[in-house]
Amino acid sequence: MTAVPTTASTSVDGRSLALLEFPIVRARLAAATGFPPGRQLAEALQPSTDPVIVARGLEETTQTRAFVAAHPGSGIGGSKDIGPWIDRAARGGRLDPAHFLDIADTIEAAARLGDALSGDRRPLLRDLAREIHSLPSLRSVLQRSFDPTGELLDTASPRLGGLRRAVRVAYERLRGRLDQFVHSGELAGSLQEPIVTLRGGRYVIPIRADARSRVKGIVHDASGRGQTLFVEPLVAVELGNAWREAQLAEQAEIERILDELSMLVAGQAAPLRETLDALARFDFWAAKARLAEEMDGIAAEIADRPVIVMLGARHPGLSGRVVPIDLRLGGEYTALVVTGPNTGGKTVALRTLGLLSLMHQSGLHIPADAGTKLPVLRDVFADIGYEQSVAQSLSTFSGHLRSIVRIVEGAGPNCLVLLDELGAGTDPTEGSALAQALLDHFIKSGALVAATTHYAELKLYAHTTPQARNASVEFDVETLRPTYKLTIGLPGQSQAFAIAERLGLPAAVVADARSRLTDEQQAFEETLASIKATQLETADALARARDAEERARLALASADDERRRARRERDESTRAARDEAERLVDEVRAEVRGIRRRLERETVTQRSLDEDMDRAKAQLDRLPAQEPEAPRPVLAAPVAWRTGMRARTRNGGEGRIVALEKGGRRATLEAGGLRINVAVEDLEPATGIDPEATSHSRGYGGRAGGQAGSQASGSAARLQLQRARTVASSLDLRGAKVEEALEVLDRYLDDASLAGLDQVLVIHGLGTGALRDAVRDHASGHPLVKSWRPGERGEGGDGATIVTL
Repeated sequence: MTAVPTTASTSVDGRSLALLEFPIVRARLAAATGFPPGRQLAEALQPSTDPVIVARGLEETTQTRAFVAAHPGSGIGGSKDIGPWIDRAARGGRLDPAHFLDIADTIEAAARLGDALSGDRRPLLRDLAREIHSLPSLRSVLQRSFDPTGELLDTASPRLGGLRRAVRVAYERLRGRLDQFVHSGELAGSLQEPIVTLRGGRYVIPIRADARSRVKGIVHDASGRGQTLFVEPLVAVELGNAWREAQLAEQAEIERILDELSMLVAGQAAPLRETLDALARFDFWAAKARLAEEMDGIAAEIADRPVIVMLGARHPGLSGRVVPIDLRLGGEYTALVVTGPNTGGKTVALRTLGLLSLMHQSGLHIPADAGTKLPVLRDVFADIGYEQSVAQSLSTFSGHLRSIVRIVEGAGPNCLVLLDELGAGTDPTEGSALAQALLDHFIKSGALVAATTHYAELKLYAHTTPQARNASVEFDVETLRPTYKLTIGLPGQSQAFAIAERLGLPAAVVADARSRLTDEQQAFEETLASIKATQLETADALARARDAEERARLALASADDERRRARRERDESTRAARDEAERLVDEVRAEVRGIRRRLERETVTQRSLDEDMDRAKAQLDRLPAQEPEAPRPVLAAPVAWRTGMRARTRNGGEGRIVALEKGGRRATLEAGGLRINVAVEDLEPATGIDPEATSHSRGYGGRAGGQAGSQASGSAARLQLQRARTVASSLDLRGAKVEEALEVLDRYLDDASLAGLDQVLVIHGLGTGALRDAVRDHASGHPLVKSWRPGERGEGGDGATIVTL
């Protein structure tokens, strides 16, 4: 018995699932499982309409994907589908040795997986580990009872070994007596062959039929032609009986042992079923993780309203070079009309939109780029492909219309409707009118709708309807190949005339066809071409601007590197000058000490004293000029802090006040996506700060935070100690990228250690767990960190880490 997938659904349209090829994805998922219970879960997977279940399914895939990447050898290897054997034992049936081997292998595999999962920090996997029972006593009994081939060992019971020895002794006596009888001279001429063979579980010798009277015994069989009789000699009957009795005693003991072991399995039926269920779920989760890796998928963000944002989306059924599409639907417009030439990718765009939505609601990662957001839809309806049926006398139009009737009845708010070639298969005028009416109906019903068409009237409808937008797939007229790029905002062109010319249709025929278009139609197509050309020029200009921006960014970065290099060289020159000055001062002091000693001995003349003073003065003249002392900071008057004001901490961090706490005594600063909580007495207004000093100050709230170079080692130490006295006891990293957060964490731990803090609180939030895992891994190897632990209730739980320095 296995668990139902966590993404079970109740109402997603079954016909649309098939049209959007969801069963194909489900089959790929089932093929990625490792044993039948996991495969059953994959084959039963359905999209869910419950946001909580969808979020749980996505988190299962995300956490298992990270676990499999970190532990590539972990899995359910060796597990078997022991559900039928557990049920048989629970009903009082006897299990075979092969069944016990399957149970032993499964318990062994479960124990290995449970050990790996129990040490993992991911909550869903830790919870799953608690449902895996290693059952050491049952495992020990089975290992002691069977060898790897399923044969019962002599150690399976106290009596079995002795009974088997009795069987061997009886057998050896029987064979010895028969071999002696066969090779004795008294049977000369009576034997067909001098061998001992087995018939009906009794050992016999082959006697010629015409010599039957010469051998006393029991006939057990005869050859096909009756020329040979297989006789058990009377001299071996008793020995044969003894051997058979020993075999029966052994078999009875084996059956007793199997019954006893079966009862032992029955007594552990509940934990065995729970373990098998946990193994099946992990196998199912691991299959989702493997499929996500195979598709290079991501966990789409769950939108809290019916708005679809697909970036770099790729249909999972396509192979080779796949052109990704960007698609947005919902919000300002809820209807999308996709136009363009045949084979241009219109239908693929619809299928991609529908299939990825279904995969998302099944807890699967989807082949798209980061930033993709999908809602949890109430239902997905699709009318894609031909619906002809000769048996039911249905034309293409009638088949589509029957499907659309079903969709109209079921579609409503928070539904997605996908319609391919809307209004096709009938008179164009009536078909386009019907298509516009259907689009109006779906817009008013609150559904999201995407439709493909060739009708020019629908292009105009999408252009003039506020809740609708045009979209198009591009086509390269020169190569007669589609580019499969989807562009939202412009209708597509059928390119029928251009394709006809490229394929060799006489120019006169094409020109005649063009002339038959109305003035309005020709003006519309010319306007489309003009807009397309303008769009290409705009895109090219935008690309050039981005290229120039990138070059400017690189130049700015290079200038920044050069400025830092110049500062390093200046600091090195200052240190060298300081060292030289100290050396010169030492020499002057030595000269003075020498003069003093000579004065004490009264050996100094006026001339030698003048020479000594000249040398000392020359040495002092070589000292570097003293840099002017920096002005001492003036203490600022108390400030009435308010949210929204910009402030900087005494250690250089600058940001905007987003919250005041504890009666205005503490403030939370936000900058660059990071937050830090400090006492207001440690804040000063950010107005009037030297930009150069700010850009190189050290802080926790911005990307440009770097340590300003001190002019002397003594002053650097004093500045460092001054910063350390103002270090907060907590650091908020929520919203930061991993690389930025780790850089800020390093600086924070340095200052916290200098400040003498024993313990600090690092807030990273829950999210996907990537930032939490990075912080804890970094803390594990940090030289200033003694230990760390997850936060407890009241400390932020698993969204925070308590670090002991």
